[in-house]
Amino acid sequence: MIQEEKEPIISLRGIVKSYGSAEATTYALRGVDLDIKQGEFVAIMGPSGSGKSTVMNIIGGLDTFNSGEYNFGGVDIGSLSLDQKTLLRRNYIGFIFQGFNLLGKTTAIENVELPLLYRGFSAHDRSEMAMNALRSVGLEKVSHHTPGQLSGGQQQRVAIARAIVTDPFILLADEPTGNLDTVKGKEIMELLSSFNKEKGLTIVMVTHEDEMAAYASRIIRFRDGKIDNSVHTKIVQ
Repeated sequence: MIQEEKEPIISLRGIVKSYGSAEATTYALRGVDLDIKQGEFVAIMGPSGSGKSTVMNIIGGLDTFNSGEYNFGGVDIGSLSLDQKTLLRRNYIGFIFQGFNLLGKTTAIENVELPLLYRGFSAHDRSEMAMNALRSVGLEKVSHHTPGQLSGGQQQRVAIARAIVTDPFILLADEPTGNLDTVKGKEIMELLSSFNKEKGLTIVMVTHEDEMAAYASRIIRFRDGKIDNSVHTKIVQ
């Protein structure tokens, strides 16, 4: 039986991103073509200045591009207004950052509830959904601890719970283990891998660590603003 090919949830065509003008122009991306299918776990790697963080920010609607086409789930992102891009991020994309970005004086469950507050859920529903998200990352017992009472690994788990509580189409992770030791980093990667394999969550991760990128089903390497096709990418069927 022939398996039906999935349509890309993310499709970039000829994406160019530059800064400055005339002789002072600096190119962050030089005509990038990239497809990411639903259910993939993709790691984006490359040296500093290669364009990997820029392409992540464009995918997340956090940055604009000069030319090219970006299609997200059938929507032409280049045609959206700033308000529409905000709604796209709020409703369809989860973000995990290297620095956790938790509110220091609020509890774990309150941090996880925040995206739901922006979406207008009731207090009861926010609490229930946030607790379920914390339970999925193994932190229901510390739901009322503040970030200062949690380890770095626990703080990143709270950040993951916050990113998935809205059931996003795609999870974007920017150096999610960058502030963690190797043991805690592997724990976070095992967690992300489980969400990908068991729930089918699409994950795009920027990392400079080969050991962490090995958890992905596909590795894409950037160099000088382009995808480096001279390097064989890892693809797991």
